[in-house]
Amino acid sequence: MEFDLPKTVALLVGLVAVGTAALVGMGVMATSTVLMMVTPTMLVFGAVCLAIGVKHGEYRALD
Repeated sequence: MEFDLPKTVALLVGLVAVGTAALVGMGVMATSTVLMMVTPTMLVFGAVCLAIGVKHGEYRALD
């Protein structure tokens, strides 16, 4: 499968949505805490990891 920007963003948002649904469903934290603190943090962390991974892939492709 070839990943382009829309597919990559959709996968990232989908993973975060599944994680958010799991945390809300388990009831380990208050729903407001999950939605206001955990979900944005998961999105930012995922975006940072994605950017690092893309740059590393570009570096590896040059060799």
